[in-house]
Amino acid sequence: MADTTNTTVATTPAEATSRRNEKVGLVVSTKMQKTIVVEIEMRKAHPKYKRVMKSNKKFYAHDEQNSARVGDVVRIREARPLSKLKRWSLEEIVRRSSLALADDKNAAAAEVK
Repeated sequence: MADTTNTTVATTPAEATSRRNEKVGLVVSTKMQKTIVVEIEMRKAHPKYKRVMKSNKKFYAHDEQNSARVGDVVRIREARPLSKLKRWSLEEIVRRSSLALADDKNAAAAEVK
């Protein structure tokens, strides 16, 4: 008789074990080294009047390569406390801003000259 074992394999190990919170928002500042400020827009119904209200909250996130630019849409993930205000880390850049793409083209053209 052949032994059969049932094993389930997750798509990626990080997804299987990680239960950390993720948010998607807009980068509003990159003036600090290895830190970005991401603004998240939250929509919530008013408890009494039921009208949908928008509120914004800013999160400080760690950006190791300084790859994000102002105007980019990014995904951030909860992390251990890295400083007084930083509790998030940059997971991925969802969409580049058109301004960041124009700056990259200008910088590449300046290097060629």
